[in-house]
Amino acid sequence: MASTEEDVNPYELLGLSLEASEQEIRTAYRQRSLKVHPDRNRGNPDAARKFHELHQAQELLLDPLRRMALDAKLRMKEARKARFAQYDAKRKGLVEELEERERALKKARTENEAQKKERWRENERIMEEGRKLREEREKELQRKEREREELERKTQGASNGLEPPSLGPLDTTVRVKYTLSTHPSLTSAESIAALLSPFGPLDDSSIVLSLKPSPPKKPKRGTALVPFRQIVGAFAAVCASRRSENGLADIEVDWAEGKEPELIGWLKKMGKLGGSKPPQADENGPKVTPAQTPVSADYNMSTPGVKTAPAADFASFPSTFPDLTAAPQVPTAPTDVPGMDYESLTLLRMRQAERERLEREIREREAQED
Repeated sequence: MASTEEDVNPYELLGLSLEASEQEIRTAYRQRSLKVHPDRNRGNPDAARKFHELHQAQELLLDPLRRMALDAKLRMKEARKARFAQYDAKRKGLVEELEERERALKKARTENEAQKKERWRENERIMEEGRKLREEREKELQRKEREREELERKTQGASNGLEPPSLGPLDTTVRVKYTLSTHPSLTSAESIAALLSPFGPLDDSSIVLSLKPSPPKKPKRGTALVPFRQIVGAFAAVCASRRSENGLADIEVDWAEGKEPELIGWLKKMGKLGGSKPPQADENGPKVTPAQTPVSADYNMSTPGVKTAPAADFASFPSTFPDLTAAPQVPTAPTDVPGMDYESLTLLRMRQAERERLEREIREREAQED
């Protein structure tokens, strides 16, 4: 009913004026309702809506109180229209300008609200990007700090001598070259061991000897790989290469890998190893060799996994030697060699395999020289 009163004028719907009587209202309703009755307009979907509007208009106009309220509202509306029609052009312009300002103000308020929301979303996005950038920067700074601390730790460890290089599998092995014309007695591993034993304990069972040319030709030169049990003995032998006072005249003794072990270079760099001097012979007695001078147990540089007695010092070698072979104890497993743990046996087999490889290389090189 509210929709009928506000949106549709009942008088206009029934074609009546404000002064129409009840009989005129009933007559107008009957004439118009018959035209739009749903039973007569089955194919018209709007017939029922129009018939209902006519019925609502009749009820409203036949109700004295409701009709009086409607008449007052319509008369007020007509009076407002008449009053506005009497306004002059200037007043109409002011009214229209006021209404335009109100519409512009409302539009500006709406746009302002939209801009505030957009700025808020933009601020949230910038804050989120800043937070992610800050986290990435903090992570980068933490990574650089860890790298710097690690570098300082390594530098400090190197400067304090706390991180020496590890002992390689061939760092205690030397290569011996000689001619049989000057040393005809060096035809067996036992004779090689006897020649080099004054410099320190040897691993006699692992000595590799190669004589060239091979039988049935008469050998002319020999090459041997001699493993010492300690690097101090190997260093002493290399320092005494080609020195007649040590019985190594015309005998070349060099490192098995053809270069000085990193451990020796580290000791020299740290100032713990000076120039080498061969053992001097006493005119009234036997030669004084490293084997006759005991070495401190702190400087035991034996091959990892092989237990040996203290070796001899040589020349300017330090009187004490840092223990670089200490390794974490590992569980032992049953092996075929009594008295050796699993780690020692593995290292021994690795050394033997490396010596066999070097022996093959020596033989191939000598075959090419022939």
